[in-house]
Amino acid sequence: MNRLKLEIDQAWNKKNIWSTDVNIKNVVIQVINHLENGSIRVSNYLNGKWIVNEWVKRAIIMYFSVQKMDTVELGPLEFYDKIPIKNKFKEKEIRVVPHAIARYGSYISPGVILMPSYVNIGAYIGKNTMIDTWATVGSCAQIGSGVHVSGGVGIGGVLEPLQAHPVIVEDDVFIGSRCILVEGVLIKKGAVLGANVVITASTKIFDVTNEKPIEIKGIIPKYSVVIPGSYPKKFPSGVYHVPCAMIIGKRKESTDKKISLNNALRTHNLEI
Repeated sequence: MNRLKLEIDQAWNKKNIWSTDVNIKNVVIQVINHLENGSIRVSNYLNGKWIVNEWVKRAIIMYFSVQKMDTVELGPLEFYDKIPIKNKFKEKEIRVVPHAIARYGSYISPGVILMPSYVNIGAYIGKNTMIDTWATVGSCAQIGSGVHVSGGVGIGGVLEPLQAHPVIVEDDVFIGSRCILVEGVLIKKGAVLGANVVITASTKIFDVTNEKPIEIKGIIPKYSVVIPGSYPKKFPSGVYHVPCAMIIGKRKESTDKKISLNNALRTHNLEI
């Protein structure tokens, strides 16, 4: 991996020869193959924090240049693109329901269920996670094990800037229908997001479980139960309500995950 990293970094500023240099193309394809089988990731959890592997993102960007457009036929369907479609799902122990599509260079673990959905290159999905109908997992997004991504959820992708964190969803998270997570937000282990929660890097998140609200941005703490909300903000033309996310409780770590999830939803009257 150190050799691949060095070669990608050295080739990065030679954009004019990416598409013509055979050695560069071979190195880039090797990196994408490693992404495909999960031996490398765009982001790793090390020493208590998530680290972005910028050189891997560089390789993905370079891959678009070294690949040529090609026609892919699936029965009566036809696609015209630079990146192959992932296949051999039976061998990988992944259940894929028509018309789910995952791009080559994404890693999907055994036990994952893909309902009609879309997974982009560089994404990582952990074991026994459900990606429900019309959900999208953007480029480089990192999804943990035992996660439920409900119908219509939009998990954003990010390739540039290179140092930017992708959206990261840790293990055992429940994401309700039509949630939107973008701009490198971090959803910590065991959190529950009710339907229609939208979180960006600038979205205000209010923890309202104590006498005074606590404001945070970009991160949902472990086992938090979150719903959409709004807060008043003054503009030149008057006061208007701006969307926010509200932490209204905690999911119990000590109880069975399914039981605690159902209790969390029931207790706070959350829709999924």
